[in-house]
Amino acid sequence: MSQNHETDHQTIDTETVDAETVDTEKQGRHFPINIHFIFLAAIVLIIGFSAYRLYRWNQGEQVEYDPNADTSEFDVEAMDNIIPLAPDKLEGREDDGVTTILCLGDDPFSLNQGESGLAEQIAAKTGATVYNGAFTGTTAAAQYASYNDGYILDAFSFSYVAQSLASGNFDLMKTAATYSYDEAFPKTTAMLETLDMNSVDVICVMYDGSDYINKRPCDDPNAPYSIVTYTGALRAGIDAIQEAYPHIRIVVMSHTFCHHINEAGNFENGDRVDLGHGTLSHYLRKELDAASDCGVSFIDNFYGSINEDNYLDYMTDYIHFNDAGHALLADRFVQCIFPESAAETSE
Repeated sequence: MSQNHETDHQTIDTETVDAETVDTEKQGRHFPINIHFIFLAAIVLIIGFSAYRLYRWNQGEQVEYDPNADTSEFDVEAMDNIIPLAPDKLEGREDDGVTTILCLGDDPFSLNQGESGLAEQIAAKTGATVYNGAFTGTTAAAQYASYNDGYILDAFSFSYVAQSLASGNFDLMKTAATYSYDEAFPKTTAMLETLDMNSVDVICVMYDGSDYINKRPCDDPNAPYSIVTYTGALRAGIDAIQEAYPHIRIVVMSHTFCHHINEAGNFENGDRVDLGHGTLSHYLRKELDAASDCGVSFIDNFYGSINEDNYLDYMTDYIHFNDAGHALLADRFVQCIFPESAAETSE
């Protein structure tokens, strides 16, 4: 009897051990980790997310656009640099009570003279006495480093005109004018020769995009006063006038937007086509640098007056201005240099 009881006890213990062994095996059992499965899942997620983002991007979003909204805060800001004349430059000079302005340059001043002309509108808006000393078809830069009788227009480029005014010697200009087909050249030269520069208060210099169109070099870093470069001629001419007549305030009016006419006779945007020395905006920046170097005022007409967006309203062709264009340029000059006159006109 006792033997059977012992046998039963052993049987129970064996079953208990087997059960515990099974439980232990279950607790220690884990599912195998497949690294390839993880990578595949990640790739699927990335592709799915990218596809979703691409879908959303293609759908776009509705934008409320008001064509009448004021977007002036996003417009390009004009690079005006207005510098008043230093008071010491006027020491010993008596004010005659008359504001006298001399305009130098090319077509913007020389063409369409009359009530609607640029110089005439400046006179009307300021009440000043204005002399027009501009020459049609000229450039600021000279074609040749030394004067060449075969190219008389150089005698009327800015540095030559400025040197004649500074020295009082107009022999070269008078001789060259006799060979010009433009009847205005001798008359304008005679006016400049007889003009009393001591009575002049302001000189306004403006050339259109003619230097760019005629492929005059914009500048020469190794020769900043080279008269065959656009900015070199400006520096040389301004310095000559300042040395001879320090009391005169000089204002440089920049060119506006214009087109270049290519060999096929088609218009090309002057700010997109480089003719060898930079685009119009490059000439603008260098012109500003030259004016700043000389300590004279600079009015930016390229961004501040007639630009690529509005030129059809103010130009008659690829470079010349209509009456509205002259009025706009005159307004800019008056607002920058004679703000008190601009205020009176607006009233």
